[in-house]
Amino acid sequence: MIIEDVKKFVEEECNKKTAMYKGALEEHFIPVVKYSKILGKKEGADLEILEIAAWLHDIGSILYGRENHHITSCKIAEKKLKEWGYPQNKTEKVKHCIISHRGSIKIVRESKEANILAEADGMSHFDSIAGLLKSAFIEEKKNVKEAKEYVKEKLQRSWDKLSDNAKNIIKPKFDAARLLLK
Repeated sequence: MIIEDVKKFVEEECNKKTAMYKGALEEHFIPVVKYSKILGKKEGADLEILEIAAWLHDIGSILYGRENHHITSCKIAEKKLKEWGYPQNKTEKVKHCIISHRGSIKIVRESKEANILAEADGMSHFDSIAGLLKSAFIEEKKNVKEAKEYVKEKLQRSWDKLSDNAKNIIKPKFDAARLLLK
């Protein structure tokens, strides 16, 4: 029930005209959830905590923009989970996953679920090269050269935070992206 409430909330926010990043649901949230489940099952993680965190990890960027979105996403997660009566101890675990998911911000990941979310977030970028380029052009207002560099750097950060297990899954896409963005 809670996962359906979270998913519905994220879908509604992503589909609003005021959403900061159009297409983020299909291009990012759904792949993050997919990879979270794959890795979570393999590693024996708490799948409920992981899936809730996967749905909410970037909601702050949808509502308020990318800057400090790990922080705004945590605040939104805490508020919404409290509204839905989710236990505080579990909410804290979800928030830790969210606050530590970014590759560009160095926050120690203290749980298996936090590590998996960070990896799934990185893995999702390889499923949506077109979406990353679109974001670079439209939302970030970059030119072609800047957009290519932006995407290459983002993919490298994503790759760098992956475990060997995750790298094995995503390596063909990483190699293809590097070749295309050369």
